[in-house]
Amino acid sequence: MPPAPPCPCCSGLRYRECCAPFHRGDAEAPDAERLMRSRYSAFAMREAAYLWRTLHSSHPDRSRPEAEVVRELRTFAQGHQFPKLVVMDRRAPDAQGTAQVLFFAKVFEKGKERSFVERSDFLHDGVGWRYHSGDTLALRELTVPPESLTIDTYPK
Repeated sequence: MPPAPPCPCCSGLRYRECCAPFHRGDAEAPDAERLMRSRYSAFAMREAAYLWRTLHSSHPDRSRPEAEVVRELRTFAQGHQFPKLVVMDRRAPDAQGTAQVLFFAKVFEKGKERSFVERSDFLHDGVGWRYHSGDTLALRELTVPPESLTIDTYPK
């Protein structure tokens, strides 16, 4: 039997022990960073329904038909490779309940670099953490190495 594959979120754990329970709906991500990691992993594993399920109710895509958004997410995921994720910084929930995660996502589309850095906002909806919004910069827009950034030094 082949060894279990590593999790695409780059946690160092095997997929079955890391993000798979979240994708299957067996558990909720315990914090914003784990949710962000599980969403990156969901893109890599083409788990579009999970990506929909973990959008906050106030996210603009939630006002659109679920089937349409899931189809678009699946098409996007199928057309890209997601080889590496680096979490550079995280911030615990503030007084309004917003937690932040800053990450660098290595992404390729048909061999072309589409990597980016994003500062994401997450809110807990009473059931679990949900992706609310994010500020994204393409790798080519950065003037410093992406791994050198923190939430406080992020240029947006």
